[in-house]
Amino acid sequence: MKLKTVLLGQTFQFRDLKDLMAKANEVKSGDQLAGIAAADAKERMAAKLVLADLTLADFRNAPLLAPEVDEVSRIIEEAVNEKIYAEVRNWTVAELREHLLQQGTGSDEIRRLSRGLTSEMVAAAAKLMSNLDLVQAAAKIEVISHCNMTIGQKGVLAGRAQPNHPTDNIQGMKASLFEALSYGIGDAVLGINPVIDSADSVKSMLFAMKEVMAKWSIPTQNCVLAHIKTQMKAIRQGAPADMVFQSLAGTEDGNKAFGISAELLDEADDLVRREGSGTGPNLWYFETGQGSELSAEAHHGIDQVTLESRCYGLARKYKPFIVNTVVGFIGPEYLYDSRQVIRAGLEDHFMGKMQQLPMGVDVCYTNHMQADQNDMDNLAVLLASAGVNYLIGVPMADDCMLNYQSTSYHDIATLRELMGLRPAPDFERWLVKMGIMENGRLTPLAGDPTLFM
Repeated sequence: MKLKTVLLGQTFQFRDLKDLMAKANEVKSGDQLAGIAAADAKERMAAKLVLADLTLADFRNAPLLAPEVDEVSRIIEEAVNEKIYAEVRNWTVAELREHLLQQGTGSDEIRRLSRGLTSEMVAAAAKLMSNLDLVQAAAKIEVISHCNMTIGQKGVLAGRAQPNHPTDNIQGMKASLFEALSYGIGDAVLGINPVIDSADSVKSMLFAMKEVMAKWSIPTQNCVLAHIKTQMKAIRQGAPADMVFQSLAGTEDGNKAFGISAELLDEADDLVRREGSGTGPNLWYFETGQGSELSAEAHHGIDQVTLESRCYGLARKYKPFIVNTVVGFIGPEYLYDSRQVIRAGLEDHFMGKMQQLPMGVDVCYTNHMQADQNDMDNLAVLLASAGVNYLIGVPMADDCMLNYQSTSYHDIATLRELMGLRPAPDFERWLVKMGIMENGRLTPLAGDPTLFM
């Protein structure tokens, strides 16, 4: 494996594949914080040139984190279809990129190809892509999933209603939820982030959302984003959970910091399939985000883009209904400004779709980051062009419980109108029945939460 090149008269030698992958990354403050980033643009370009000429086999011959010591690596390795891998093992990373972008390569072909790739190979391809490349490649990939209803079809932009409340007040949550529904948002999930991580609190929220769903015959699914152990306890006590949720990291040590393991995820998967209220077959909601492994001191010297791709390799095992990267939530330590957030959102969406995940993105930032709402609008438009499965909706784009900025209910409605996108078909039929939508457009009743009061 050649890890050396001469660029403009200067020799660049990279220590190993891990070092090369980190230095081939676009600028990320998290990689700089970890001390693994390229020193300057010239070293970054040299790393990209070397990376482009490596073969896909090089990634399996020199794993960044050995399967013998990391269960995420083992899960990724065990998922590789050896027959398909044998067909492409001698491709270079540059050839993989070109194949994904060439005009004749479609969703079915990419779906088959993805079964022969590891998460690290997908990350390597992303490092050689421009933002427009990431949009173009992801836009080709259709990933359809079904819990109580189906999302992910071409031309569909779903929305997660996120009616969080700073004290977990059920009436306050319902008020926010009614506003979301009035804008046509909620087909991806009615998903609440709880303040109180207890089984009783989770149960009350799940029952409240089920009550709204039943009263108005809403074709969607519910979820409370507590720790998986809390959700499991609530389900065993009779809570109606259509899906279960968990945040993921790209290393075994990172997941230990979240209080989870593959064994626990397997147990939860079995439980939700036996006792959950969702139709299925897709009964999971995962969230990720670049930088979580570094914050837990569990990155093993691997760059944050590659680690994020490994999260998707883990998520793929459980065939989730939805996945989303909470792209700007952790803060400027990992993504310093809007340029880095936009790049990360496009990378994450592409890498997730490449691994056949129904990807959404929480287009978001924190107030101590060098970004603003206009930057989020830009990213949302790029993601809608890239075929993102769903976006997050919070009242006025300001989450009063998590204290960060995201996209609003009416932002998602605007993107649908602007780009000719629709809600999920079952959900749109319900919106038409309610008088909120007609011929793919919102009616004058839209935006009025008193419809549900």
